[in-house]
Amino acid sequence: MANERRTVRFDGNVQGVGFRYTACRVAGQFEVTGYVRNLPDGAVECVIEGPCQKIDSFLTELRRRMGDYISGITQQTAVGTGSFRSFGVRY
Repeated sequence: MANERRTVRFDGNVQGVGFRYTACRVAGQFEVTGYVRNLPDGAVECVIEGPCQKIDSFLTELRRRMGDYISGITQQTAVGTGSFRSFGVRY
C-alpha cells in the first residue's frame, strides 16, 4: 500500500492548549510519521505520512480530542516521501 503525505493546518485556539503534545500521543497509536509545529499566525501545522486510512484515523482521533479548540482545517495531499522516521514536535 502506497503512503501519502498530508499537510494539515488547524486554525482556532490551538496554541497553548496541549495540541502538539496530544498530536504526538495520538500519532503513537497509528502507523504515521511526520511532525507538528506552531505557526507564527497562531495556527498549528501537522505534516503526516503513512497509509491513507491511518492518516484518516489519526486525524479523526485528533479532532475528537481537540475539536473544541479547532475552528477550521485545511489539507493538502501529496505522495509520501518516506523522509520521516517518527512523529515529533518541530520548533
